Amino acid sequence: MATTTAAPPRQLSDKEADIQMMLAAEVHLGTKNCDFQMERYVFKRRNDGIYIINLGKTWEKLQLAARVIVAIENPKDIIVQSARPYGQRAVLKFAQHTGVNAIAGRHTPGTFTNQLQTSFNEPRLLILTDPRTDHQPIKEAALGNIPTIAFCDTDSPMRYVDIGIPANNKGKHSIGCLFWLLARMVLQMRGSLRPGHKWDVMVDLFFYREPEEAKEQEEEEAVQAPEYLEYSGGLGGDQWPTQGAEASWSADVAPAIPAIPAAGWTGEPGATQEGWDAAPAPVVPAPIVEGGAPVVASGWDM
Repeated sequence: MATTTAAPPRQLSDKEADIQMMLAAEVHLGTKNCDFQMERYVFKRRNDGIYIINLGKTWEKLQLAARVIVAIENPKDIIVQSARPYGQRAVLKFAQHTGVNAIAGRHTPGTFTNQLQTSFNEPRLLILTDPRTDHQPIKEAALGNIPTIAFCDTDSPMRYVDIGIPANNKGKHSIGCLFWLLARMVLQMRGSLRPGHKWDVMVDLFFYREPEEAKEQEEEEAVQAPEYLEYSGGLGGDQWPTQGAEASWSADVAPAIPAIPAAGWTGEPGATQEGWDAAPAPVVPAPIVEGGAPVVASGWDM
């Protein structure tokens, strides 16, 4: 009887592993509406009306976008921008690992067109999270002939978008996963990360975090203050030394210094005087007049 052994599971390729991660992050879920320029990226439509995005084309567009990013010599000439709260943390992390400039939050009108502004910039490439939310930078980039890469959902307008990456741009896990994959592809093409090796940066760092969740985690990580025992009035002999325990407090107190008696004004005998008052007053002899009788001073003569 021939014994059959189970074949070992086949190792997934890089593309298959990336697509499996995108499935877990719900990158393939679109909306109930579909733009006519996004029909080529739709795989099928579910019974509830949700369009399903073809993740194979999403992966190919990520590769194309990574090649365009690597082709620019100076990474500071690239701006990655997100006005949606779910994409702001992913944008900052992407800029940290790839060296590009990040704009997280509201776009100031005239950043790419008004040269009088202090924040004026002329990038060579613009990367956006949502063409509908970031419509203002797309219009300014079109006026300045700046190529634009954007993550586009099934209902996103494709006008003035040069490279549209079909993906779900409304979920926090989806946006974080897409920027993580794009950053890893850029590092692999630059040679900073060897292909086939695992990137040590976790994808969770690109996910949006709720302010309450972040605050609770900070409170848990904070160092707790040490708890002190309340003083109960008496301590055991094992905590305090017994030597001198029965000694009275008066034994440790130094004896009082006797006070120096003060010298009185009357000059009584026995009174001690120090300082300038210690010398006796000079004796003035009484004046003698002719006749031999001394004159006693009285009145004003004193």
